[in-house]
Amino acid sequence: MQQLKIGMLLFPDMTILDFTGPYDVFVKARCFDVVLLGETTSPFKVEGGLTVQPSVALADSPQLDILFVPGGKGINPLLTNRTVLDFLRKQALGAKYITSVCTGALVLAAAGLLQGYKATTHWRSLELLRMLGVDVVEERVVRDRNRITGGGVTAGIDFALTLTAMIGGEEQARIVQLQLEYNPAPPFRAGSPHTAGTPVLQATRELTKQMLETRRNIIRELLQAHGMPAAPQS
Repeated sequence: MQQLKIGMLLFPDMTILDFTGPYDVFVKARCFDVVLLGETTSPFKVEGGLTVQPSVALADSPQLDILFVPGGKGINPLLTNRTVLDFLRKQALGAKYITSVCTGALVLAAAGLLQGYKATTHWRSLELLRMLGVDVVEERVVRDRNRITGGGVTAGIDFALTLTAMIGGEEQARIVQLQLEYNPAPPFRAGSPHTAGTPVLQATRELTKQMLETRRNIIRELLQAHGMPAAPQS
């Protein structure tokens, strides 16, 4: 079976499950050749302090068939990181698929790669993606032509299985799902803002309020620098 080369962008302070959820699917599927990318190959810490190390620097990357960007706190500097954004734009010219999970979609949008497409992101950042002119859809996985985006964090597994089925066929995706025993049965119905209940929702909004405002300001400045008005947030 022909393998597609999928480049997974790694960066400091990323959410580790945004990366490892899809990674565990991709390395078990026979249709992918996984490349772990970073600005350099030096190790760094992700959210929570775990150390990771990319294997290939952006400057040394081959042409990729699939671009993948995870999310997390560390996307804030990426939104204006010219090296990363230029890399994504250049690679997108030859890539078959351009993908993300969680707030990685904001990075793709900052690179101009989601405008004119439907896409999703973490529920808390849907308004930010909309500010960047993206046609936002609140779903677990959204596919619009060759753009495939996943919602927040754990949606990365759903995203990766969807992509595996697209590339390697549904049977291969089902086999990987069973290998992972991916059979979600969460103890609480708190995984969505629509089911979590008002106290949990309010507490979560408060915990993420500063992060959200910081990103709003970054996006406003980004749009202003390019002479673009912010799209409506609702």
